[in-house]
Amino acid sequence: MSRIGRYLNRRLEVWRNTTVPDGAGGEDTTLVLQGTVRAKVDQPSPTERLVAAQAGSRHSHDIWLLPTADVQRGDELRGTDALGRQQVFRVQSVVQPSRPVYSKAFVELTQQEGA
Repeated sequence: MSRIGRYLNRRLEVWRNTTVPDGAGGEDTTLVLQGTVRAKVDQPSPTERLVAAQAGSRHSHDIWLLPTADVQRGDELRGTDALGRQQVFRVQSVVQPSRPVYSKAFVELTQQEGA
């Protein structure tokens, strides 16, 4: 297992847009559960926030993952925080270092109205 594994203290569901038949000859796009990944959710550094803002990105959190985690741009990562509140993160991008010891997803936390 990767050395990062000991830091991954949460489980997040991975939801991905998938095209499915609509039963009338067309197609619908719907979110489908792909599986669960181990993760660590962090706030980005001030520098990362500045760079994201300059690029027009809505980067609110960094999510650290195993390098083999199947997480892609556009996915939703869903789970609960330490207080049991539901969280939904929209993946903006995923990167790995040149030696793949981890993956890092840059995400935006989305909140339900009234939350």
